[in-house]
Order: sequence, then structure tokens, then C-alpha cells
Amino acid sequence: MAKQKVTIPALKEMKEQGKKIRMVTAYDYPTGILVDKTDIELILVGDSLGMVVLGYDGTVPVTMEEMIHHCKATVRGAKNTLIVGDLPFGSYNMSISDAVYNATRMMKEGGADCIKLEGGLPVVETVRAIVNGGVPVMAHIGLTPQTASALGGFKVQGKDAAAAERMINEALKLEEAGAFAIVLEAIPAPLAEIITKKLTIPTIGIGAGVHCDGQVLVTHDLIGLFDRFVPKFVKQYANISQDIVAAFNAYAEEVATGKFPGPEHSFTMKDDVLKRLY
Repeated sequence: MAKQKVTIPALKEMKEQGKKIRMVTAYDYPTGILVDKTDIELILVGDSLGMVVLGYDGTVPVTMEEMIHHCKATVRGAKNTLIVGDLPFGSYNMSISDAVYNATRMMKEGGADCIKLEGGLPVVETVRAIVNGGVPVMAHIGLTPQTASALGGFKVQGKDAAAAERMINEALKLEEAGAFAIVLEAIPAPLAEIITKKLTIPTIGIGAGVHCDGQVLVTHDLIGLFDRFVPKFVKQYANISQDIVAAFNAYAEEVATGKFPGPEHSFTMKDDVLKRLY
């Protein structure tokens, strides 16, 4: 039986029923196909593609055009998985009208089912406007990579009482503004548990402990395809990069020694045709 695409109301029902929500990133057609063969409910076409696909040092350089390009490819592969399109830095920070316009582009041109954006109190009214414009919004608080420099780097957030209380307030305000879910990144597990209990919408954790309503990981981290650094909160379920390097080396060796291509990889001609050519 074919997998059925989860709906946004169904995600809230999953929270109410205590069913965990699963999300991974994907940035292209073949990965979308693979995720579509699993029980994973959501794909995030994240701006993390800047680092793991495009080779940037961070997510800030990623453009709307790049996000839409990769979202379109992923959507073509993942027909039965809910697609969350990430709004990149600069696409929603300048003005609310820009935010609504670019969120609409992500759905209309990129084919996403909904969008995600980063930020707490400063983006509450932006979230409200995007939702009122007909685009479902997943919020994202805690460590927000697009503005990591303002947070002092890639550090755990919400460790002191004031920061924790602010984050709880942000989560409640984002829910009130219409967000259908909130990503909690790199915050203490007890704080994530408190936020999760206070909200009626699902929380999706990444480095936020087991008590969130769901989890998300970057696929390239999960399968060991990106090795510039591995965050503490990542569990590698495979190490595909080693297999790929080994395959490349085996190919290079067989080409060098004439072992590849063999007869089984080559095409032949009829003898009479070949004689005429000689």
C-alpha cells in the first residue's frame, strides 16, 4: 500500500496521541525518492544545503533561487511526504511584505506544502502575516543558524532562567500567531520538555532531547555523507562517505589496469559489418 502524505492537522493529532513525528532533510530528486519509501512523515528542504550541498561556510549565502531550485527537485521525488521549504536569510527579515511574497514563492514555484523560518519575538507578526496569506508556517527557535553570530556562535541556547523564560514566551507567541509546529534547536532537554507540554502544536527537536513531539536530522549527517564536522546531537546511522570513496578508488584501479569495462559492459557488432569497416 502506497504511503499517504501526512496533513498538517494530522501532525497535531499525532502530538495529542503521543505519536512521534519524523523529519529529515532532502535537497534533490533521488533523496526525495528514498525518503518517500520510508515511514518518515516530513522532509525539510533546509538552507543547510548551503553547507552540505553547495559548499558554503554557513547558511547565510543561500538564496531564494537556490532554495526553490532544490525544493522543486525534491518535490518531484517525494510525492507522498510533506515538504517543508526553508526561507533563507534575507528573504523574510527585511519586511513583512517580502516575507509573504517569498513564502508564497516557496509554495507556488518550489512546490512546498509549507514553509519554515527562524526567529522568536521579532518574527511573530511576520508569521501571522504569512499564515493569513494562506501559507502554513513551521517556526524555529533556540539556536537559529542564520543568526548564529548574534547568538555568540553555535552554542546551546536557553541555559539560564531569563533566556529559558524568553524562549517559552516566544514559543507561545508563535503558536498564537498561527505556526503549526516549532523546531527547537540546541536547547536543554528539560526546557524543551516544558515548551512541548505548554504548546498545543507539535515541537520538532534537533539537539533538544527526547521529549519533543518529533525529531529532525540533516540527512548528510545521519548517513555520514558530510564530515567537515558532526554536531553533538547527531547520531550517524551509516557512513556512506567511506563506501563512496572505496567505490571511487575501486573504479579508478580497474580503469587503470584495464579491468573495466569488461565484455559484459561493452557492445558488439556483427562480424560482417566489422569486416567492412576494416
